[in-house]
Amino acid sequence: MSDVAFEHAPIGLAELENRVIRRCNAEFATSFGGQTGEFANMPIVSLYPSQAEFDRIGTRGLIVLQKTGRYMDERIMRRLSGDLFWCRVRGQSLTPEDPFRHGIWSFADMSAERPVVTLTPREREVAMLTCRGRSAKEIGIELELSPRTVETHRARLLDKFQARKLAELVSKLSGMPF
Repeated sequence: MSDVAFEHAPIGLAELENRVIRRCNAEFATSFGGQTGEFANMPIVSLYPSQAEFDRIGTRGLIVLQKTGRYMDERIMRRLSGDLFWCRVRGQSLTPEDPFRHGIWSFADMSAERPVVTLTPREREVAMLTCRGRSAKEIGIELELSPRTVETHRARLLDKFQARKLAELVSKLSGMPF
């Protein structure tokens, strides 16, 4: 990748080795509220809302990366100021035999379209899978929950996002007008 393309890409980019930022571009630094030099050699866990989120997403991401070499999701991240924001994350491993050893990751700040609503980690998982069109039964299987428990989480999400029905919730979660 050309350094000019990397540095001036209109999306946040970071090169990670073993989940440590080796370098990032200006858009990444802007999204996370700092200067590019501040992020060099910073463990990416510092930009997650919690160690538990870092571990949970890492476990899920590693499984996908081992199968495909690529991973993507939408998640809450943390700026250097401590403010939380929604971020669309995509990664490409450069070392498929050891997916986290070396990769290029993009980070798109979605805060303008999607405000942060305080959610539990389980609510975030249910919200993410709901946005992917999964049924309560499918979500239950993936998260090892009963479909009834998934529906309870969805009911809380409807309330938190002031949505009247599931389609409106998905619209609000995805940042699209309903």
